[in-house]
Amino acid sequence: MSTLKRAPRPCGSWFWDLEEYAPPGLESALMTAARMTEVLRKHDLLLPQQLEYRWYVPGSGGINIMTTLACTVPLDDAGVPDLVRASRPVGFPEAEVDDLYVIGPGQWLDADGEAHREPRLVEFSVSPAPVGLSAELTVHHDVWIEFDFSGRPHPDVHRRNSPRLAAALQDLNALCGVNGEPGEPTIFGLAMELGIASPEPYDDGSGPDLTNSL
Repeated sequence: MSTLKRAPRPCGSWFWDLEEYAPPGLESALMTAARMTEVLRKHDLLLPQQLEYRWYVPGSGGINIMTTLACTVPLDDAGVPDLVRASRPVGFPEAEVDDLYVIGPGQWLDADGEAHREPRLVEFSVSPAPVGLSAELTVHHDVWIEFDFSGRPHPDVHRRNSPRLAAALQDLNALCGVNGEPGEPTIFGLAMELGIASPEPYDDGSGPDLTNSL
């Protein structure tokens, strides 16, 4: 069960262009997903439980069908690409896999340092597109920012969680040999190289109240 409010748009996102890291294609994307997910697992940000992916027909576009595959073996297991291809919709024999989303819970720490398990604490995906391999990480919760979504300061929550995200981003950059590019800002946050910028506080020390946008 979720214990945190989740923003409908990212509080922060990071994009890795991996053309120099690995070739495009399903096998390469799964191998890359396994390596990058292991970094997120090391920091207790993502425990892989499922793969989610949509399908598209080259030259025609998406077909609005999503497949879910349980992670019963490691993502880099030699049999996983065949499992993914075997799940191709029977009505679309030419369909190809779109972005691969690794789904699972992560842990965040409250003001007292107690760990809580949260579904989809981070969103992580790898694209096997023929134009070049890429990956993206997004976060949708306020534990990475100095204020919660109602504008109340929560310095202890921020202090316990923001460095964990920064360390994971550093390790992902080191693994890939390229720095993740911060995504576009949203009303919920501005991504920086290794975290999310905190908004300027108002005169009373509070931050923006974003609850009406949740």
